[in-house]
Amino acid sequence: MDVKEKKTAYIEMKTSLPGPQAQQLLERRMASIPRGPFNTVPTFAAKGEGALLTDVDGNTFIDFAGAIGSLNVGHCPPKVVEALKAQLDRYLHPCFHVMMYEPYVALAEKLNELTPGDHRKKTFFLNSGAEAVENAVKIARKYTGRRAVISFERGFHGRTYMAMSLTSKVKPYKNGFGPFAPDTYKMPYPYYYRAPGGMSEDEVDDQILQKFDDFFLAEVPGEDVAAVILEPVQGEGGFVIPSTRFIKGVRRICDKYGILLIADEVQTGFGRTGRMFAMEHHGVVPDLMTMSKSIAAGLPISAVTGRAEIMDAPGVGEIGGTYGGSPLGCVAALQVIAMLEEERLAERAIAIGATVSERFLTLQQEFGCIGDVRTLGAMSAVELVKDPVSRTPDKELTARILQEAHQHGVIVMSAGIYGNVIRILSPLVITDEQLAEGLDVLEAAFRACSS
Repeated sequence: MDVKEKKTAYIEMKTSLPGPQAQQLLERRMASIPRGPFNTVPTFAAKGEGALLTDVDGNTFIDFAGAIGSLNVGHCPPKVVEALKAQLDRYLHPCFHVMMYEPYVALAEKLNELTPGDHRKKTFFLNSGAEAVENAVKIARKYTGRRAVISFERGFHGRTYMAMSLTSKVKPYKNGFGPFAPDTYKMPYPYYYRAPGGMSEDEVDDQILQKFDDFFLAEVPGEDVAAVILEPVQGEGGFVIPSTRFIKGVRRICDKYGILLIADEVQTGFGRTGRMFAMEHHGVVPDLMTMSKSIAAGLPISAVTGRAEIMDAPGVGEIGGTYGGSPLGCVAALQVIAMLEEERLAERAIAIGATVSERFLTLQQEFGCIGDVRTLGAMSAVELVKDPVSRTPDKELTARILQEAHQHGVIVMSAGIYGNVIRILSPLVITDEQLAEGLDVLEAAFRACSS
């Protein structure tokens, strides 16, 4: 079915991309902004509401990217906007390090309550996910007195120096920016779809977990490792979902050697996977957790939450930042959490994921290019290959399908170390009708590009 011939209820494409006004802005963007910051669609936003985005030329899109997972509660949720307007009339930024303010304390209390584990916790705030990762590592090293930090292949933890060192994908994130932070090491992470032929999930897990013992013998002794940091679902790495058995195995290794476990929930947190935090699926409690993205409906704020005795290891002035935990971010985050709880959006995530999976598992029977369909809650991905036997990644087809979808009103992004994964991060407030319409466009894009 040609999407051009299908009557749409929400999508309205008045121009091709970029439209005339977007083209003018694009020329200004190219003249004044470095090429480094990437852009998914060649146009500019004018208005956002729920799961819809309208550009400066009047084109209305269904948003399956959600600002890279930052908008679980959607664009411009009214309760968040109302809280922000009220805060603007009080004060903008006295800086928590100069004069404290109650929303910072209230949000810390809420995250201490919500995050996994019934132990005593403390929380402090920064601006971005990368900053949260940097500070979690600082705290872990300070508390343990150890030097080494282990992350995982295909993991993504940010673009600042330490976060980039922990990140695994070379291009575009690390190429030419070295040398990197010392005493950072990488271990394999389960990727069951690409496991050697015949290996079961348990065998994959066992093989990787065994490598920790080899690593402690060959590289760094366990007693010199401060922390292991992992994403409970790898985001930029391709929405790769590990088994509970693997996550528990890492926890046991950390416990054996006195290593802190840091859960990077920047992309997986706040209802995305069908739980408030993805670690809850595994019944594993981390020592430290990093959060950002959907914490505040797109406002720049991040958090590190952890065991109180660990969080108190740094002395006064050793952690913090001028803009960390801005009042606007804090009040927005409190409203986001209220929305997630009151509207049961984690449950909604499960329904969204089921719909997406059903659609693409059906299409998989028709299209040999769909190698794997992976979903945890509303964290959904489709991996594209040249054929189902060789499983050779098809980055080019992925790019064509995305471009086709963009031109027909669906904003969607790729992921994965091979660039061959289509990831869906629609706001959890998306309606059934909007979700179906967006999936119709994606299906039509598959048909147009795979024929």
